[in-house]
Amino acid sequence: MPWQHPRTPYRVWISEIMLQQTQVNTVIPYFERWMQQFPNLASLALANQDTVLAHWSGLGYYARARNMHKAARLCNTQHGGDLPLEPLALQALPGIGRSTANAIISQSIDTPAAILDGNVKRTLARHALVQEWTGSSAAQKVLWREAERRLPAVRGADYSQAIMDLGALVCTRRNPLCEDCPVSQDCLARQQHLVDLILVPKPKRKIRQANLAMLILIDRDENILLEKRPPSGIWGGLWAFPCGQEIEELTAALGITAQEMFRLKPRIHRLTHLEMHIEPWRGRKIDPRGVKCSASQRWISLAETSGMGLPKPVSDLIEQIEIGELE
Repeated sequence: MPWQHPRTPYRVWISEIMLQQTQVNTVIPYFERWMQQFPNLASLALANQDTVLAHWSGLGYYARARNMHKAARLCNTQHGGDLPLEPLALQALPGIGRSTANAIISQSIDTPAAILDGNVKRTLARHALVQEWTGSSAAQKVLWREAERRLPAVRGADYSQAIMDLGALVCTRRNPLCEDCPVSQDCLARQQHLVDLILVPKPKRKIRQANLAMLILIDRDENILLEKRPPSGIWGGLWAFPCGQEIEELTAALGITAQEMFRLKPRIHRLTHLEMHIEPWRGRKIDPRGVKCSASQRWISLAETSGMGLPKPVSDLIEQIEIGELE
């Protein structure tokens, strides 16, 4: 993996955050582009948030990027421009929990430290026969204890990578390769023929639905109106088309009438906890002088949007504008 060569604290940290909730194959190109733009902690700390979010666009869970940016700036002011390599100091930084802190320490300075990512949880649950959902507080206590028990005295980096790879490649959720597993002989789930039954599924979370009107205004020079979202909440800190519950609400705020707009094909955007039913409306050849923009809104050229942090539905719509498909 690119973050293993070299294994610096900064590179391990960025990879660990990117790999949360995201598959390895998706992360690799994002990581490589990130390192070209922000090769070290100092460059990340000095960057503005729009540039940071632009390089994160498409990875989702944008709070991860905002927290990394905050953490980099805190390291500049509180830790001499470096990541602290002590567990509690790392955990005090935004977005870094116990497992991530230990992963940074074990992989970057080769000190054995217990980690508990998704793959490791599944592997330990089978090996130690933990028969409840691994996300519960009771299971977490047991799994941390089991993770600590299995730590070697040396080669922390190799061990951390090995146990993560074991879960990712051998002790998979479906069809685990028990015959190829180097620790199958003392795996309690295998001994009791419970390998496929041991994993209790996560309790289903109710997915909320929301309707969202999205207003796409394009002026005669092919500039579009975008607004910067509030720092927290859905798409926090990103740039998006003006959004609201009703098209009349949006047009009234901008001093234009809904009759000047035409409705485009609705689309659905799914997040972990939310299904967004987006209703795009378009106004073409708008005169910017007749639009009352708020402080968070501005007209932006299509070329300029490539360097901005955009939610996926917005970047998809902009791409359609650029190729002439959004008519």
